Amino acid sequence: ILTMVAGTLLSAGTMVVSAYVLDLFLPRTVPVIYCAFALLLCGGARTLARALYNQSTKKLKTPVIIYGAGSSGRQLNSSLQYGNEYRAVAFVDDNPVLHNAMLQGLTVFSANELPQIIARFGARKLLLAMPSMPRQRRREIVEGLSELSIEMLTIPGMADIVSGKAKLSELHEVSVEDLLGRDPVAPFPELITANIKDKVVMVTGAGGSIGSELCRQIVQQQPTTLVLLENSEFSLYQIDQELNNWCRETHCDIRIVPIMASVQRQNRLEAVMTAFGVQTVYHAAACKHVPLVEYNVVEGVRNNVFGTWHAAEAAINCGVERFVLISTDKAVRPTNVMGTSKRIAELVLQGLAQRQSATRFCMVRFGNVLGSSGSVVPLFKRQIRAGGPITLTHKDITRYFMTIPEAAQLVIQAGAMGNDGDVFVLDMGEPVRIIDLAKKMIRLMGYEEKTADNPNGDIAINITGLRPGEKLYEELLIGGDEAETQHPRIRTASEVSLPWPEVLELLQALDAACEQYDQAAIRELLLSAPTAFNPQSGICDVVWVENQDKRQAPGAQEDQNLFATESTEPTEK
Repeated sequence: ILTMVAGTLLSAGTMVVSAYVLDLFLPRTVPVIYCAFALLLCGGARTLARALYNQSTKKLKTPVIIYGAGSSGRQLNSSLQYGNEYRAVAFVDDNPVLHNAMLQGLTVFSANELPQIIARFGARKLLLAMPSMPRQRRREIVEGLSELSIEMLTIPGMADIVSGKAKLSELHEVSVEDLLGRDPVAPFPELITANIKDKVVMVTGAGGSIGSELCRQIVQQQPTTLVLLENSEFSLYQIDQELNNWCRETHCDIRIVPIMASVQRQNRLEAVMTAFGVQTVYHAAACKHVPLVEYNVVEGVRNNVFGTWHAAEAAINCGVERFVLISTDKAVRPTNVMGTSKRIAELVLQGLAQRQSATRFCMVRFGNVLGSSGSVVPLFKRQIRAGGPITLTHKDITRYFMTIPEAAQLVIQAGAMGNDGDVFVLDMGEPVRIIDLAKKMIRLMGYEEKTADNPNGDIAINITGLRPGEKLYEELLIGGDEAETQHPRIRTASEVSLPWPEVLELLQALDAACEQYDQAAIRELLLSAPTAFNPQSGICDVVWVENQDKRQAPGAQEDQNLFATESTEPTEK
């Protein structure tokens, strides 16, 4: 429009100057009439076409409300006007100074008026434009809004926008981290770099949820070499590609070495550690899924116990300076094989720390991480998108949660403080009732829970019963004896340990039982170990159970008697 006005005025001025120079009579109204007709004929058709187009597309766009009338919210509204998907109908902001003001043609309302605004404008979605807001305040806002049963989307965080990783207009679902997350504590530079900077670092289980995040955090601290040890070819390929791309984009001269290997092969581990001169090991390789380990006892024990033992022995033999075990809260008063095996892995490292002092061992214990493989969060999302129901094992089950980046960062810092088999416990915050999490996720994704009081709801929650080995709640300490460290979210625990000869005796007996797939002997050894193992069910190994069922089948005894008769009767001559 400004271009057309400028062109029209310029041409009218040229007309006046020409008439003056040529001494021609020009009525004063002619330039005015000329400008009016020129604007109407040149710009009117274009303006009319645009108005008709905007009016038609306006009805097709989804009406949305923007929460946040600051600069980010206004920029988001401007971006939406040029898009074809959303149409902002109102702003909402917590600042009372802005209430009832007009910004970019939209009224600013208070959050208390949201139910009325949604009904009045027929808003289908709520767009959160608060990229720099502290996580705690963001959590409070999201929890309050989740009661509205309207789908929420959010713009990327300010750090991603500033770094160029994301654009302001790139909307995505509000993550569960916004419901459960907390403001991270800035890492202590002397701890985060102590075992990594200018060193050769190896991560076992590098393709897993925790292992891959450890790798992402480690490369930012500038090691000379990062060895990725992983048993899964696909997972190894993925993390190797990701880290190499990151190094190219950031111009970091870090050697990334992908190694496909099992932690149960000590000779292979020693060959890798010797070849690259590994100085620090983060041992994240483990079987972590509770029911699967219950169903596959020998492989779970082999990987969690003997994989840790072999990796630790290899580290000692190769002169590794620091060995950090990623442990779990399920190792505390375990009711399942997975938790028991992780507690025995802790005992192994504590025993090795007593046997020698060249390699320093420590372990870091924490609870569930958001978004990890096997976590309830992605499972609930899939079930909600499929129309439900959400399956929950018990209405009173609770768990500790932490974001994967925060957990990995704290593991690295705890590892820098560990000596002589120290057990570190991460501050996980308050435990979360899983049923409350499920209900919030239903509302967060714009649905209503289907209950007896609300039969027309969208998503039902079904209680299926606790699975084998599953606990109602988890703990982080066995004896409750903990001490503070220099980091506010890392504590050290004083736990029972065994002399190395006793640990070795247990390992040898367990190895023999695993070699024979003797489930009864394995169960007895796990019960006899000082882990406070208190199983809630019998042996659940699927192969063992199948064989037991076959032995107890109605016709099995008759067949055995028949075979016995045939083998003892004399043969007629």
